[in-house]
Amino acid sequence: MGVVIETSVWEPSSSVYIFIFLSCFLSLSLSPFYLSKHAPIRSPPFSDHSTSSSPLRFQRYFLLLYSLASVLEGLWSVYGEFELFYYGLTKEEMVTFMLIGFGATLFVGGFLGFLSDLIGRKKICLVFYILHVIVGIWKRITSSPSFWLANVCLSLATSIFSFSFETWAVVEHDKQGHRQDVLNDTFWLMTFFESASLIGSQVIGNWMVGSNLENGIASPSTAAILLAIVGIICMSRDYDGTPQTVMYKDYKVSFYTYILGDRRIWLLACAQTCLHFSIAVFWILWAPTLVADGREVYLGLIYPCVLGARMLGSTLFPWLINASLRTEDCLMYAFTIQALLLSIIAYDYQFTWSGLQEIGVLVTQFSLFHACIGLILPSLARLRTMYVPTELRGGMISLSLAPANAAILFILMQRGYYITIENATMIAFAAVGLFMAAGCMYVLKRWGKQPYQNWHKL
Repeated sequence: MGVVIETSVWEPSSSVYIFIFLSCFLSLSLSPFYLSKHAPIRSPPFSDHSTSSSPLRFQRYFLLLYSLASVLEGLWSVYGEFELFYYGLTKEEMVTFMLIGFGATLFVGGFLGFLSDLIGRKKICLVFYILHVIVGIWKRITSSPSFWLANVCLSLATSIFSFSFETWAVVEHDKQGHRQDVLNDTFWLMTFFESASLIGSQVIGNWMVGSNLENGIASPSTAAILLAIVGIICMSRDYDGTPQTVMYKDYKVSFYTYILGDRRIWLLACAQTCLHFSIAVFWILWAPTLVADGREVYLGLIYPCVLGARMLGSTLFPWLINASLRTEDCLMYAFTIQALLLSIIAYDYQFTWSGLQEIGVLVTQFSLFHACIGLILPSLARLRTMYVPTELRGGMISLSLAPANAAILFILMQRGYYITIENATMIAFAAVGLFMAAGCMYVLKRWGKQPYQNWHKL
């Protein structure tokens, strides 16, 4: 008598997506009523003026370009490791692939922030789109593309994406004289639209490839080329940006004085470093964590679930920003929650007998982790506006990401080549970093905000 072994593949319930959608809808719908009661003097997030300096016009224009950039960032990761395996890369070569990418981000991308402050933020944003066009064309014209060249280009593009659009938005808001609350709206909308665009990139990638992997594996490159060209055209038509007249010597002196010489900015940079490191560790290990012990899951259905949670977290920002809590308090609590979640995951990864290792509980923890990210990203951007001079913002952000990229390079080398660090240890390191970030926010709150003095625009 034969024995039939039934296997099941875990996937989120459809009610999860409905809950996230309704929660986002209610949060966005009820926010204006909350703001009208708790912030009566607050200017409306979108102006009704029809002039070229209207916040509504610029926000629509900027968010369109930022959403296009987010879709481009997500398109290349839809098939990720599977695409590398399809073209014959071994596991060892994949590790080298990741090391080269983070190395390019560390040693080259780290200087792009300073370059953007010197030559103009919009020019660097254009470079972002041009890099994606180069990668897309390269993958289309070669039957077996060199992933090393594409990897370097995409790593530099990702580095640019991490700071250039934010700094450009801040410069344009400041140039057009918009109020701070309008800029705060732009920050959380960036996180909201980025998350939605990443989900959309997954839909586009799967639709382009379809069921024919042989002929469709390179199809997302066509979409990337078209979207990048649209971005270049849109950026070339309006908003030429502020002409740059900054001398390197003056910029260097100002950076040493107002960035490296301000301990509050060091705390802010440390928090950004720890967050960037924890996010990178999460995306490297989220799939191995879910499929531990040979379990089968639909990763493609979990991905929009966690990004939907990040969308929901971003909608909480306008609520909390007008509450009695300070931004530092919100960040301190959010970092602590994230650290506790990763600590539980690291413990369960090490001791798989724990009942908390069930996939449903893990996905819940992942979603809560990303809901905190949705709140943290606009909050950190707001603090940067409070403490960091606009003319030095790009260099400050790129400098704060350098230690995180160096740490990722180190643990990838130790894990991929020497097998001296376990996955649970990497997650534990990320948790410790988030506890450090919470401590930085606590100290920053105690020191208080003192506007930088004797600062003149470069």
